[in-house]
Amino acid sequence: MSRQHGFSLIELLIVVAIILVIAAIAIPNLLRAKAAANEAAAANSIAQVAQSNIVYVSTYSLGYAGTIAQLGPPSGACAVPSSGCADLLDSVLSGINPVNLTPLKNGYQFTYYAVSAAPTSATPNGAFAVVGTPVVAGVNGTSTFCNDQRLVTLRDTLGTQTTADDTGCAATWPIGGSIGPL
Repeated sequence: MSRQHGFSLIELLIVVAIILVIAAIAIPNLLRAKAAANEAAAANSIAQVAQSNIVYVSTYSLGYAGTIAQLGPPSGACAVPSSGCADLLDSVLSGINPVNLTPLKNGYQFTYYAVSAAPTSATPNGAFAVVGTPVVAGVNGTSTFCNDQRLVTLRDTLGTQTTADDTGCAATWPIGGSIGPL
């Protein structure tokens, strides 16, 4: 009689249980690392918007951009770089492609605030603010970010501050507690 060699059902179940224990340890760490990466990307995106606005001011003499799309690349009705499409931000962050007034990038939604959506040399925008909030708080990230004409990225580690106004971050982002410069 020949004897068959192989794994018993108990041995296979033990291997599966070990794999499940390893996965239970690794997956939460992976999700935390992804959320941390999303937060770092959001802080960088907020700073890019602020830096793009500085270039916009010096190039077009209209103050700060009226919309985040005005900082984006040429598209549709705006065929060449101009004050309506300055080509200073990528198409995703500026909300050009896909079209979105509050663009989504790396799990964060970006909201832009300015006094006038169509600034002129007679009535330039003297301030702006951009706020980044996680699309799904606790999954995409926990912190929210704000930057304005002061060029300081503020971070709310609790994620409770989610808006600003057309004068900048200062009115709604008091420094202290969970809020501070990045």
